[in-house]
Order: sequence, then structure tokens, then C-alpha cells
Amino acid sequence: MKQKSAFGKPADCSELLLHACCAPCSSAIVEWLVAHDVRPTIFYYNPNIWPREEYDIRKEESKRHAERLGLRWIDGDYDHEAWLQGVCGLENEPERGRRCQQCFTLRLVAAAREARRLGLRYFATTLASSRWKSLEQIANAGRIAEETVGDVTFWAQNWRKGGLQERRNQLLKEYAFYNQQYCGCEFSARQGQTGGAPTKAALRRQMRAAKQCHESQLASMSQTVCELLVPRLSDARVVMAYWPLPDEVDIRQLLDRLVAAGRQVVLPRVTGDDTMELRCYTSSADLREGAFHIQEPTGVLFEDYDAVDVALIPGMAFDAAGRRLGRGRGYYDRFLAQHPLRRTIGVCFPFQQVAQVPADSHDIAMDELVYKEKKD
Repeated sequence: MKQKSAFGKPADCSELLLHACCAPCSSAIVEWLVAHDVRPTIFYYNPNIWPREEYDIRKEESKRHAERLGLRWIDGDYDHEAWLQGVCGLENEPERGRRCQQCFTLRLVAAAREARRLGLRYFATTLASSRWKSLEQIANAGRIAEETVGDVTFWAQNWRKGGLQERRNQLLKEYAFYNQQYCGCEFSARQGQTGGAPTKAALRRQMRAAKQCHESQLASMSQTVCELLVPRLSDARVVMAYWPLPDEVDIRQLLDRLVAAGRQVVLPRVTGDDTMELRCYTSSADLREGAFHIQEPTGVLFEDYDAVDVALIPGMAFDAAGRRLGRGRGYYDRFLAQHPLRRTIGVCFPFQQVAQVPADSHDIAMDELVYKEKKD
């Protein structure tokens, strides 16, 4: 019988494949593994997650977490249609029912195959850290995966004990992870596990924390965003933009590049009646501190709204439908409702694109996001 250590760790286990359902659930487990001389390879395989935008957000969080720690990270295929076929007939099963058992089995069989392909003897999963899931079902799925694939061993573990659940909650705040509101599939969401989309206030708090977490990366992220915007502005003669706050995508060099190319750039200025007007921009010398300590243009008043080819609109968060979360004062929504523009692009950092932004009837959606082409 193999000698065991804390958490039932096999004594001969120095490497393993860790199937990761998301970054928050992985965080404390990965920390514990590394502290106990186990180097995990992170395998992100979750074709159950719906919609695709939710999947991509969770995937990018998992990838950034692994890269931050210098760990190998592997992207499993996303084939939601194949997953649906795999759980066909179980759609109306309750949570922790037969559908969940089948879902765990499909994912852990894939993890076992990936472990064998890599020559890793052990595999484990972060699924066992979630209070929403049945430990018995997860252990059973691991045993089936062992038997199906062969030559690999499932390390069954209750990752909720030993203070790891509390540590997970601490790391969730420290890393400002995106914290999903439901297990993953459309059936868990529809059966009320989600608790609903986050409120605007909660999402703003989450985004402020995320910006602090990524503070050292904001400059490089801004450069990437500007590179993505350049071809999107190639045919624009008049561009409405913004002068960035310290925590917004920094487009200052892009503005100067547009001006140097002979484009007309206009920036918003808050007026005394809680509305915005546009004024021409030629250089930073045109700016002065205005409302809320934002640098605002002092150039010529611009009122030819029909001439604006594209508007770059900042925000706290955006979703795939173009819904935008602002800072709460409604300036852009009032302006865009009064002056509909030809084309709007939501400008944000990668972590600011979320699965769902709560919206009211007066909120104006963007035509495009910097990471997504024009909506169909």
C-alpha cells in the first residue's frame, strides 16, 4: 500500500495533471500542491460551460493564474454540442442528479487521457472544492476515468477541508478573480443555482478590485488594445474618443496618431446641466481639468454629430451583447440617446469583458467591443 501524506497525497507524486474548472476553485489547491512539492499541469477542459462568452472568461482567468505562477497550462477543446449529446436525455435532472454524474465523468475521462498522453501518473480535479457538487459523484467519475483510460491514477480528494475553502475565499479577493454565479451549464443556470446576475454596484466593485490586481499590466494591455483599434479606425475621418482616467485603457498615443494622420478627433466635456458636449482635440495642450478631475478639451465646439464615423466609449465592464456598465452617472447614455452615432466601440481591458452586464431600459448598448466585431 502506498505511503500517504497530508490530504492523502501519494508519496511518489511530484507531478500531476490537475483538471481545473475555474481559477477561483484552483487557487488554494494549486498553492497547497506547490507548497507540498507537487507541480501541477493545469488542464482546462469544461465543455459544459454555457454560454461561450462565460467559457472564454473563465478560461482566460485560469490561464492568467497559471502563467502568473509559472505553471504549464493546457487548453482543452470547447465542444458544447458534443457535451450536450453526452448528457442527452438528462436535461431535466436536478442538480447533483444523473446529469452531473455524466458531466463529471466526461470531463475526467478527458483529463485521464491527457495525463496518460503527457506521461503523468496521477490526475486530480478542482471540482471537489465546490460546495455545489457531490464528492461521491466526483470520486465515482474519477474511478470510471481510471478504468476507462488505464495507466493513470485518480487522486480523489476533498479540497474543502484543511482551511482550503477559507484560503480560496481570501485568494478570490487578492487576485480579484471573476467569480461566476453558477456551476456552468445552461441547465444549472435555469434551475436557479445562479442567484441572478450581479448588481451594477457589485460588478463595479469587482472591476475596481480587478484593476488593482492587474495594475502592473494595464500599460501593456493598453498598448495591445490600441493595436487592435488601429485597423478598426482605418476609414474613419471623424473619431469621438475620450481622455483616459488612470484606470482606463490609455489611448493617448492613439489620439495623437490620429491627429497626425489628419483625422478629426473630438472629446466629450461635461457641461453644467449633467450633459456632455463634444469639443475638438488637437493636442494635450487643449486640455484642462474639468468635472470629477477629468481632463477635458477646450477646443472648438463640435455639433456635427452625423459626421462622427466611430465613437470609442470607455466603461467599467461590457458583455458580448454590447451592454455597458458605466461609472453610474449616465453621461454617455444620455448623450447617445440624444445623439445616436453611426458606430460605437466599447473599449476595455480583457478582464472587463464579462458574461453579463445588468442593464436598465435607458442603457445604450455598444455596436462592437474592441475584442469582438460588429454584432449580427
